[in-house]
Amino acid sequence: MDLNKIQDPSFLKEMTINQLEELSEEIRQFLITNLADTGGHLGANLGVVELTLALHKVYKSPEDRFLWDVGHQSYIHKILTGRASQFSTLRQYEGLCGFPKRNESEHDVWETGHSSTSLSGAMGMAIARDLKNEDHSIVPVIGDGALTGGMALEALNHIGHEKKNVTVILNDNEMSIAKNVGALHGALGRMRSAGKYNRAKEDLEWLLKKVPAVGGKLAKAAERLKDSMKYFVVPGMFFEELGFTYYGPVDGHDFNDLLESLNYAKKTDGPVIVHVVTQKGKGYHPAESDVKDKWHGVGPYKIESGEKIKPVDAPPAWSQVVSDALAKEARTDNRIVAITPAMILGSKLDKFGEEFPDRLYDVGIAEQHATTVSAGLATQGMKPFLAIYSTFLQRGYDQVIHDVARQNLNVIFGIDRAGLVGADGETHQGVFDIAFMRSIPNVVITMPKDENEAQHLVHTAVEYNDGPIAIRYPRGNAKGVATDEDAKTIPIGSWEVLKEGSDAVILTFGTTIDMALEASRELEKEGRSVRVVNARFIKPLDEAMLHDIMKEELPILTVEEGVLQGGFGSSVLEFKEDNNYTSQWVKRMGVPDRFIEHGSVKKLWEEIGLTSDQIASNLKEMIPSKQQRA
Repeated sequence: MDLNKIQDPSFLKEMTINQLEELSEEIRQFLITNLADTGGHLGANLGVVELTLALHKVYKSPEDRFLWDVGHQSYIHKILTGRASQFSTLRQYEGLCGFPKRNESEHDVWETGHSSTSLSGAMGMAIARDLKNEDHSIVPVIGDGALTGGMALEALNHIGHEKKNVTVILNDNEMSIAKNVGALHGALGRMRSAGKYNRAKEDLEWLLKKVPAVGGKLAKAAERLKDSMKYFVVPGMFFEELGFTYYGPVDGHDFNDLLESLNYAKKTDGPVIVHVVTQKGKGYHPAESDVKDKWHGVGPYKIESGEKIKPVDAPPAWSQVVSDALAKEARTDNRIVAITPAMILGSKLDKFGEEFPDRLYDVGIAEQHATTVSAGLATQGMKPFLAIYSTFLQRGYDQVIHDVARQNLNVIFGIDRAGLVGADGETHQGVFDIAFMRSIPNVVITMPKDENEAQHLVHTAVEYNDGPIAIRYPRGNAKGVATDEDAKTIPIGSWEVLKEGSDAVILTFGTTIDMALEASRELEKEGRSVRVVNARFIKPLDEAMLHDIMKEELPILTVEEGVLQGGFGSSVLEFKEDNNYTSQWVKRMGVPDRFIEHGSVKKLWEEIGLTSDQIASNLKEMIPSKQQRA
């Protein structure tokens, strides 16, 4: 079949099991071939090929609503809804999004990028459907890893209580981005090994109906027998106790099993859980045998070997730089404990865990819990380091305020993926953390310019005992700068001048330092002298240096890879206002007030005007001409 010619999934209704199996293999080969060029979420999608085909065969999209939790496993859904021809542009600038996107297709009814939201969204849709007297199915697809998220459990509780007609597909592949953890994961494991519960239950009910109803006592005994058998067949019966009818476990790669169970579910009134067991990476050996889940999200690779195509001799990832610095501190400081919400590999903490197995805790996809666990550790004199992506820290915001900052606890936040992240797009851009952290009392925020400063800031954070401190670092590779043998403490709130200048000042930090230096050098060729300051402490500001700059009455340009509203530049304007400086021209550059979509970071910088050329252009406007200065 030519996948590029598919317009909608209606053709699946007439396909036989054999034809579906052939189509599954074609789709797998399509994904393996296309993602070798573009990169993307390969493992998750290879695991849900049969499941997605079965869902679209049994249900009718978009009349029936599919909600893909996290959404990184929606590639097959996109192929079946007419977007196969766009896969050469996947996750590229102005190309096909790697997650569900409402403005891409009427079949994408719920946008996701973070986990554990689909069930709450489904409940809202179910309430609306019933109030409007409509009749369609609502089918969220959620992974076993995402089920550990607090929102998912809250939604299960609500759906079960209200008895809404929602069919939850639990895609159980025993993995999220890393090996799943927790008691719920263990319960699912017991369910996997317990056999086909829904069939056993129905057989038992059929037998009970054959028992002559000789009085009420026998009928009640039969009900007790049925109830006892239910607990015997599936240990715990977690979902049934929440009010769901449970079907499973279902072989997620067997169309007969899938179609039978989905058709049962479709006919069942009230909330339903269909527990589907799948294999992440199925059909591609390098991904199937991936125990560390390095094939969850990948860049380009060689199809034959699975070898990743990477730049030769690239510097280590920023995450690795920070993790190595933390390990160095942990060797002499037993207070240090690392916490991560399901991101051991993403935050490069695997080596830390090998060296300090009793001082690394993966709490699963539970960012709120991770934050408050860190607070609890800090109350007992420990030094918790919470390694968390900027985009996921948003999910623990209340806990940052209520449990950490309000108690002024010594928690170190390692804010990974700070700034634009590129291909994952608007759900993952780490551009909000400065604005939402800066407004919280007691919090220190900092960002290193290179690997050497990173190790010094990690050491500074470990030595700091006056409250929470956040170290931001970007996605991607560091700069290849050599590090000092011994880490030193950097005074809190101190900035450094990287390049002298007397006509204007650029205040910047982290990823935008290089473009600021380049702009300064270019302007120097034209006779303009621009000072570049590494404002490595975003909060508190270096007030002594700022007073000196303000007294010089130099134009100030702030440059940041974060949102302008409430960002670093705003803090400089606040300082100017609070100290009654009136003659300075302060101009801000950063991320505008809109969500930034996917594309390479360089392309996105160009789109929002965050480039050395634009910095130079702004400074030319701000610096008086030679005639004016004369």
